[in-house]
Amino acid sequence: MKKNNLITDIAAIVLLFGMNSCGNNEESNTSEATASETATNAQVGGGAASVQDDVSKPNVVKVASGSKDHTTLVAAVKAAELVDVLAQSGPYTVFAPTNAAFDQLPKGTVESLLKPEKKADLQNILQYHVTTSMYSESMFRDGLKLGMANGGSVVISKKDGKLQVNDANIIGNVSASNGIIYVIDKVLLPTQ
Repeated sequence: MKKNNLITDIAAIVLLFGMNSCGNNEESNTSEATASETATNAQVGGGAASVQDDVSKPNVVKVASGSKDHTTLVAAVKAAELVDVLAQSGPYTVFAPTNAAFDQLPKGTVESLLKPEKKADLQNILQYHVTTSMYSESMFRDGLKLGMANGGSVVISKKDGKLQVNDANIIGNVSASNGIIYVIDKVLLPTQ
């Protein structure tokens, strides 16, 4: 009788471990499938900008994309194929012209720059709005010269508590996960 109870107990333990093992494999397979699907989904759109993340603080691209005042800038960044670059870890300081700033350019300028054959020119202009360092407002001082991503440089002016980059007024700022965005009222045009 004791021998039968021992065999029954061993069978129950084997069955219990077997069931737990199957359950863990299914969980593991489910986790692996989910991770694989996530990686595949991220690859479909390509690049850092295509990663779905609704939990973390948004990057500079997502911040700009969420602004009704920066739709022209977002369209230009897309046309210049710089979305994935600006979605990377950075850090970046971005001077972001508003739609009204783009409207100040001569008629037809924006439309011309959005054409595929003008992509290099558009990239040069947009890269003149980005530095690959993060500068908080407290770091800005009058006469500070910043090297920009296109190889040019801009000058910060600080007078009477007002900030400018070249001749554009800095009218606000928003922090992002990979840098900071300064909203400006003019488009910066490279001199080179």
